[in-house]
Amino acid sequence: MTGAADRPPVSVIIPARNEAAAISATVRSAREAGADEVIVVDGESRDGTAGEARRVADAVILSPPGRARQMNAGARASKGAILLFLHADTTMPGGAVASVRKAMEREEIVGGAFSVKLAVSAGAPSFRKAALRLTARMINVRARFFRAYTGDQAIFLRRDVFETLGAYPEIPLMEDVELSRRLARLGRTVLLPERITTSARRWETHGTVRTILLMWGLRLAHRVGMSPERCAELYGRKPKR
Repeated sequence: MTGAADRPPVSVIIPARNEAAAISATVRSAREAGADEVIVVDGESRDGTAGEARRVADAVILSPPGRARQMNAGARASKGAILLFLHADTTMPGGAVASVRKAMEREEIVGGAFSVKLAVSAGAPSFRKAALRLTARMINVRARFFRAYTGDQAIFLRRDVFETLGAYPEIPLMEDVELSRRLARLGRTVLLPERITTSARRWETHGTVRTILLMWGLRLAHRVGMSPERCAELYGRKPKR
């Protein structure tokens, strides 16, 4: 692990499952963005994700599947004073880690996330590309005004804050929403202007409008009391028994 005494080391933790095609690019982007340590936590992939990750990551941890469980395992194994959680289908721009460190120099800031843009397939029709550009803007506006972040935005926070919050709640869905909510209660958070690039594959596979309505509907339902297990069923990610 690299790092200097005058700058807090940043560990990037990447939960992955069946992401062999994307994981190398994701890890390399984190490295090029300035990460001091990159850890991939593989959740029982069947496509060789762990093997691909071992070529480029500092460490690969094997874990039962479940994004929250995997991220917590990565956090326990990491050494950084700042933790950044990056989805396996998301890449970071150069200099992103330096921006995290600069933001965290302010004592009142406990954590935050990045603005986002969606990577649309080259062959997508123009109307879909336009709709997904608008979707990304909506995500960024929501995050800016409500300081409510999702995992696609690469949430980051200090290790001591993460431990104070009790890590990610190990629930089948909405773990990022819950952590973001607890983080905002604890102190000030920041939305960085640098844009990370996350795959638009779910929107393209299931339909842009349908996916937007589903995601926003689930967030609202969870807000008013729907259980994470029921949210996961509706989302299509049934909890592991």
